[in-house]
Amino acid sequence: MACDIALGRLEPCKDSVGGINAVYFVNYGDMPIADVVYDVTDTDMITSVGTAIAAYKFDVRGASTYTENIQSSRENGTTAFEQVLELQLKKLTKEDHKTIKLLSYGRPHIVIEDNNGNFLLSGLEYGMDVTGGTVVTGGAMSDTSGYTLTFTGMEKVPANFIEGTLTAAGFTVTEGV
Repeated sequence: MACDIALGRLEPCKDSVGGINAVYFVNYGDMPIADVVYDVTDTDMITSVGTAIAAYKFDVRGASTYTENIQSSRENGTTAFEQVLELQLKKLTKEDHKTIKLLSYGRPHIVIEDNNGNFLLSGLEYGMDVTGGTVVTGGAMSDTSGYTLTFTGMEKVPANFIEGTLTAAGFTVTEGV
């Protein structure tokens, strides 16, 4: 049967950490799903996305999180994976205002780089939508001045790992200024 498991899982070492190091936005449609190449022995691992796929890097620290919620129904015979990225971006700028507006209008693919050096590609087939957020400047001098954004996507499979570096997989990364 296609849904039978073939591996067990040992108790892992306590050498991983939580948190997100950076996120990379790819405009929806710039990465044709037909160009995505998977590892021949592991279809959850992406080895290439094509060539010169523009990815825009946002450094994030602290309060940003990524969660996948499994939504499975015995009654309906369905399983889907809800992908939720919550970003906190510090400092308000006119340039960021424009970018936040465009992200809200679009549905980008998003690569999440965690603090363990893993790269996860969320919104691969359907993209990720901004489903909430704020532009905020607090009341006290030490309060947040910046943006919060929630991106949500629904996919048939969990976010895929990307093997190696983004550059080796075919991305052209543009750093922030």
